[in-house]
Amino acid sequence: MKKKRLLMRSIILILLIGALGYTLYSNFFVSKEKVKVGSKAPDFVLVDLEGKEHQLSDYKGKGVFLNFWGTWCKPCEREMPYMDNQYDYYKDQGVEVLAVNIAESNVAVQSFVNKHDLSFPIPLDKDRQVLNAYGVGPLPTTFLINPDGVVVDITSGTLTERMIRDYMEKIKP
Repeated sequence: MKKKRLLMRSIILILLIGALGYTLYSNFFVSKEKVKVGSKAPDFVLVDLEGKEHQLSDYKGKGVFLNFWGTWCKPCEREMPYMDNQYDYYKDQGVEVLAVNIAESNVAVQSFVNKHDLSFPIPLDKDRQVLNAYGVGPLPTTFLINPDGVVVDITSGTLTERMIRDYMEKIKP
């Protein structure tokens, strides 16, 4: 009985050490492909709160203000009303806002949207695949994508309304 218990503990310990080793290896030695200014924006398909699919390539010919955010993120919360104001102004000028929420429940996101009366699309990145594909670090992070699908600027941190307006002018067709 003691030998069996020792064997099981040894197997579990080996598995834990292997998992720890793999985690350290993948975090420190495997380079994550980060999107850079001048590169083509990786295509993705995400579903929003209404169940509508948003594929980045469908917005070709429009400027895309691609923002990654979370409901718990205070800087994100501060910039959302500014984004909504500018979206109302620029949506008819060929600029689209996609505010990608990162791995939160529909209820939490819908409550946030209702509280701030947001009108732009909010796709949900439930498994963080798009976040990882873009190499996003801190939230909020915004990628400015021109009508040809090329990233022309990347910014992290809270944006003022003037900054958002200037960025939308930059990607307007």
